[in-house]
Amino acid sequence: MRIVALETLRPRFQNNLCVVVLHTDDGEVGLGDSFFQSAAVEAYLHSHVAPLLLGLEDPAPEATAALLAPYVGFQGGGVEVRGNGAVDMALWDLLGKRTGRPVAQLLGGPVRDTIDVYNTCAGPDYIQRTSRQTSSNWGDSAVGENEDLRAFFTRPGALAKELYEEGLRGMKIWPFDPAAEASAGTRIRPKDLSAALGIVNEIREAVGMDMDLMIELHGLWSRQAAVEICRALEPFRPFWVEDPIRPDAIDSIGALCDEVGVPVALGETAVGRRGFLPLLQQGKISYATLDVQWTGGITEARKVASIADTFAIPIAPHDCTGPITLAACFHLSMAQPNALFQETVRAYLRTWYPRVVTGLPQIREGRAALSDEPGLGLQLATGLREDDATRRRISQLDAA
Repeated sequence: MRIVALETLRPRFQNNLCVVVLHTDDGEVGLGDSFFQSAAVEAYLHSHVAPLLLGLEDPAPEATAALLAPYVGFQGGGVEVRGNGAVDMALWDLLGKRTGRPVAQLLGGPVRDTIDVYNTCAGPDYIQRTSRQTSSNWGDSAVGENEDLRAFFTRPGALAKELYEEGLRGMKIWPFDPAAEASAGTRIRPKDLSAALGIVNEIREAVGMDMDLMIELHGLWSRQAAVEICRALEPFRPFWVEDPIRPDAIDSIGALCDEVGVPVALGETAVGRRGFLPLLQQGKISYATLDVQWTGGITEARKVASIADTFAIPIAPHDCTGPITLAACFHLSMAQPNALFQETVRAYLRTWYPRVVTGLPQIREGRAALSDEPGLGLQLATGLREDDATRRRISQLDAA
């Protein structure tokens, strides 16, 4: 098997997504994706990765990860790492197809048949226009069955009941973000704290403690403000508070965890083993929310998961990026003993994810199961490549 082409697809309906398609000389394709700064990732892949990758015989994910490792930015999670992560997923997909086995089997074999999922309450257009994590980039969808973000602000109790009736037993919301934007995260004013806690209270009144409730803070807060928020949340018993402050503020994270009585989850923007190790060594965080793509691909993510297991910390891989990454998350979680559950976004799964690929794991009653299809089990959706609104670029062996 030899890599003969690297193709990228950037659909207009999700400006942050860059799909990677690796082509081999025997007609097989491997799929990966990258999220955020898609144009920059596209440029990097064709200018730097393609000349290194094209012509390689039987490229192994581990060896290729070493080949593509950037000299500048060992500790960074920028364009290079995200682009390399997409390529890594595509190589695992190819390896599975070549051997006729699902990626979960190549990772040591499934340790479970199904895995619980929770719903992140985003909407279809969440983080679509730009790469900024701000309320101005939350999307303009009208309130409807897929607009969970507007729903958790305007009818949180009804949304919680709807998710519960669907079989979901976990939901994630971020009602404090507008207040963080207003103060640059330096303080939480009483009226803003009360408004956000009112949303949390409505959810608890609607479904009680039977719903795992995750509160996302997106790393937007200073330590003292984050402490005040976490303490105020204690009576509502959140399953976790996620990224109360930036994950690279190692000492402050340890101090915060000592001051509050809620479990803390961290890690979607931490990069690789070296990014996670100091977080884990402190013995303070309760859950590691690694992002398989942003941390460098399956090859690196499984090492992060193993290190977390060494410290008796469960992993809960991040979604809210791309459908191929989500499939990779499921394969990793199925093969990893310390996987707790998998984040999903039903608004994405019911709108633009199926416009990118088919074959995603089916979710029923809050649980997902993998198919027996080889690789990641996905195929490009019909028409994605041919759509005039999709930017397509290809680097081929004879032109490299």
